[in-house]
Amino acid sequence: MTAAVEGAEGAEGVEGKGGENDNAPREESEEREEGEEGCWDDGVIARRVTAGRPETGRDAPDAEHEPIGGTYAGPLKTRLDALRELVGLSRTRLDGGTLAEAGRVLDEAAARQRLSARHTVVAVAGATGSGKSTLFNALAGVPISETGLRRPTTGAPIACTWSDGAAGLLDRLAIPGRQRRRPLAGGDGDEQLHGLVLVDLPDHDSALVGHRAQVDRVLALVDAVIWVVDPEKYADAALHERYLRPLAGHAEVTFVVLNQIDRLPGDAAPQVLDDLRRLLDEDGIALGEHGEPGAAVHAVSALTGEGVAELREQLGRFVQERTAAERRIAADVDATAARLRREYVAEGRTGLSERARDEFSARLAEAVGAAAAGEAAEREWRRNAVRACGSPWLRLWRWYERLRTPGLGAQPDSAAPAEEELTARQRVEHAVRTVADEAAHGLPGPWGAAVREAAVRGARGLPEALDELAARESARLGGRPLRPAWWPAAVLAQASMTLLQFFGGLWLTGQIVGVLQPGLMAPVSVMLAGIVGGPLIEWACAAAVKGPARRYGQDAGRRLTEAAAACGRARVLDPVAAELMRYREVREQYATVCGSGVMLGRPGVRVGARASGPAGLRPAVTPGAAPQGLARTSG
Repeated sequence: MTAAVEGAEGAEGVEGKGGENDNAPREESEEREEGEEGCWDDGVIARRVTAGRPETGRDAPDAEHEPIGGTYAGPLKTRLDALRELVGLSRTRLDGGTLAEAGRVLDEAAARQRLSARHTVVAVAGATGSGKSTLFNALAGVPISETGLRRPTTGAPIACTWSDGAAGLLDRLAIPGRQRRRPLAGGDGDEQLHGLVLVDLPDHDSALVGHRAQVDRVLALVDAVIWVVDPEKYADAALHERYLRPLAGHAEVTFVVLNQIDRLPGDAAPQVLDDLRRLLDEDGIALGEHGEPGAAVHAVSALTGEGVAELREQLGRFVQERTAAERRIAADVDATAARLRREYVAEGRTGLSERARDEFSARLAEAVGAAAAGEAAEREWRRNAVRACGSPWLRLWRWYERLRTPGLGAQPDSAAPAEEELTARQRVEHAVRTVADEAAHGLPGPWGAAVREAAVRGARGLPEALDELAARESARLGGRPLRPAWWPAAVLAQASMTLLQFFGGLWLTGQIVGVLQPGLMAPVSVMLAGIVGGPLIEWACAAAVKGPARRYGQDAGRRLTEAAAACGRARVLDPVAAELMRYREVREQYATVCGSGVMLGRPGVRVGARASGPAGLRPAVTPGAAPQGLARTSG
């Protein structure tokens, strides 16, 4: 490796300009044919030439290195299945934009599962001048990625693979064959890094929009990422706000490397590293310290090699675990669950209580006039009882009174006045709105709207249906009411009293005309008994029918109330309950998606306050001086 370019203070540390031969494009597509022993051609960049075939830009792995996709198992498989079910259940309730990220995660998880599970794709990302390309070369053991003063230096992603069978992964990243490399043959740690696919990305803060788009695209697909920062811009707000904070949940597949520590004087490096950890903690990124899972933080100098061996060793252990892909997918599921939280997590208890259902039934009963119908049935029952058991003379008198007063005995018009009909309709609408609001209370917006929509849709035609119920009940009550067993006895007694009156009258008449022996006391007593007994029997019957009439009216009102409640339940409550059941089902699926990664009681991740500074980048630590003012600057 050549010496660093002199006079390039502030530029990324470089290990050499990289001679023309060193940086010549090497296509990974030049693989050895199955079963054929190849050889290293130049001792610098390892490549194998497929004998007898032209270069294709694609891997040609032998049978031993065929890409074999992994199989998600355990909690991750359960969560992915639940997320897929959740998306399916929510398509009619949530818009496509809300579910787009969940669909993307499912698609990427399926795509990654079909590819090699023995390889781990790690991206090296950083800002302009951070030295990420130099670090990439140091990890590869050979100058693969171009370094220098020109900015931006890296214009397209460059991949370095330590083993065969990664062609599918590189195709997924859209890295062409001319950008695929192999490390130095026999380099230190090659066996330890077997299975690693290292990708050098363009600068995330590049002035070229296309470069930033490539960074965002590749970062969404790789298994892990190494963020390379330097002492000048490690507190750059653009890095923290655009990448580190949104990816805080991906801490277990994140490495943060403070590069160029050789430029810091004395004990400044530990201080800058501590401040970097503080900023990462404010971003909500868990740090993998004391054996706990989280992001790994390293201080290195890619130029001098300080700390590179330790980073390489930890990266090797990380690759050999072969769990990075699953960790990345799990973190993506966590992030998706956090974004969807407001769409699925309700505030407080949800559903319809028995009190709300009873109140809805009571409002419908009031709208249909169940209480008034019961009172009318009670009066009608009593009136029929009095008519059946009343004295003929009193009934004749009432008939005469009805003749004298037209309209006194007319039946009320069955058609309700327009004002009463309008009032009843308004009561029904109010009852539906009230029960819909009660059912939708606390639900997330889309599900609350679905509940209200179901209630309104079911309420169409409800007033007319209630009117039909009331008309049927009125017609049924208008028929001959049921009579208790003692009614015939009362009628017979009343008839007996009438016969006594007639008998006494005839007896007295016979005495008057001389047909019978004179004796006024006996016929007069018989007549008086009949005349007084009739009203007495009628009064007794009127008193006796109060209880049965009240029960009859209550039964009539209860039947109408139950009929109205059944109609409201079928048209409104059942559709609302179906929507609530659907929400509970998706809520259970969402809880399964969350697993242990996202707490349902708090959205998102913990974030800290960010200190802002003047416009532009202000170095937190000036090279060659003690660290001062380590507050984050705004970009």
